Amino acid sequence: MSRAPGEFHIVEHLQRLGEDIQPSQLRYHNRRVLVSKEFTFDAAHHLHAYEGKCKNLHGHTYKAVFGISARPDEVGLTVDFGMIKSIWKQRIEPFLDHRYLNETLPPMNTTAENMVVWMHEQMEEVLQEHNIAGSLQEARVEFVRLYETPTSYAEVRREWMQE
Repeated sequence: MSRAPGEFHIVEHLQRLGEDIQPSQLRYHNRRVLVSKEFTFDAAHHLHAYEGKCKNLHGHTYKAVFGISARPDEVGLTVDFGMIKSIWKQRIEPFLDHRYLNETLPPMNTTAENMVVWMHEQMEEVLQEHNIAGSLQEARVEFVRLYETPTSYAEVRREWMQE
């Protein structure tokens, strides 16, 4: 039964794998696709060798945005959002959330520009481990954007990391 776009109807039959759609149909294409996931964290820091308000101890509510691309697996997924969240929770967030960044990050001035590269390195390392293990299809970090305020951010891109 064909319906006009936007016409309301109640679903009477849920599509069934193996009957209405075959496993070979789940992956629609083999093109690289980017998925993105955002996280927030609160942290304190101060900057060295900087003349301005940020030389004093202060805090931010940061927002980190990860753009990750891969080719879809046999069911049509590139990188599961849950996997990205798991990597964030285990590998990155413990060093950032409700922390004094000057103490928990590697020795660096805790600028957004330095932090965003560190975040890219952490995510990329784990993705490469999954690629080697065969659980992902050529996954890679395409960009990381770190908002220090709602209107100010630093960004790093894959191609810049390879320069």
